[in-house]
Amino acid sequence: MRFALLPALFFALPLHAEVVGNVDVDWLGNDITIEAFADPKVKGVTCHVAYFDRGLIDRLQKGNWFEDPSNSSISCRQTGPIEIGDINRDDEGESVFSERRSVVWKSLQVKRIFDEENQTLIYISHAREVQDGSAKMAISTVPLYQSGQ
Repeated sequence: MRFALLPALFFALPLHAEVVGNVDVDWLGNDITIEAFADPKVKGVTCHVAYFDRGLIDRLQKGNWFEDPSNSSISCRQTGPIEIGDINRDDEGESVFSERRSVVWKSLQVKRIFDEENQTLIYISHAREVQDGSAKMAISTVPLYQSGQ
């Protein structure tokens, strides 16, 4: 089991994500992990999140044992007929996925915002920290129109 997954054993995740890819990026055990999760309130939408997962050798060399970088990427697509449930419709949106990136202070968040005027679901991934919030983010959109209409 990877060292970076140990914090997940101590904290329950609100939504299960399935690891669908793991790309080796160097000889130190650092990887890019790709996880898939379905939006729990919007049937027919699946998101894929990619993030950097530090290996044991990198943790030994750099000394920061309990934290992974804030970098992430997201892509969300329609994977079936879309059925919107009871979603938050304000401009803050709502959290649909969260995963710890350090033991206590940092987490990877995915929020959904509904752009009702343009009939588009917006998904944004970002790091959430107690202080020194990160400006690193990624965005993906899912249009709600049907082709041919």
